[in-house]
Amino acid sequence: MKATHLPFVVEEKEGKVVLTSHMARPNEQWKDLESGAELLIVFQGPHGYVSPSHYESKINVPTWNYIAVHAHGKAKMLHSPEEAVLVLEKTIGTFEKAYFTQWQELSKEYKDGMIKGIVAFEIEVTELEGKFKLSQNKQKGERENVIKSFEQSDDGAAREIAKEMKSRA
Repeated sequence: MKATHLPFVVEEKEGKVVLTSHMARPNEQWKDLESGAELLIVFQGPHGYVSPSHYESKINVPTWNYIAVHAHGKAKMLHSPEEAVLVLEKTIGTFEKAYFTQWQELSKEYKDGMIKGIVAFEIEVTELEGKFKLSQNKQKGERENVIKSFEQSDDGAAREIAKEMKSRA
């Protein structure tokens, strides 16, 4: 089993969710994508450690609160240089629009070299699951203790979890 952390552009096409991305050609995982195997793409949201000290009962163990989305599907390889350029431009448009001007000024030779060094693909999502664990199995007072702890944390992800827990209270 292999895993690669990648940026994905999420779009709706003809009523279906489609994920578009690329990876470096030296990363041989792209060969697994070509096989047509079922893929799992995990989008990790905020998360944080929950100490048993936040619970009223001493008979507890540490745990982890989290929010995640699991997407399942199969990859369709995008082989043409034109498709790869579109994938890169969608990625730029999604994650750093301000870079697009600089991208347009790059030489064709540079872009062609970059395109040869990547493998572009898209995944039509066949199953989408939202998953979360936000101390929903605990008593109200215990959840409030966890929220308070997360709100006071230096960890931005923990503070985000606190917001989510409050919104679901």
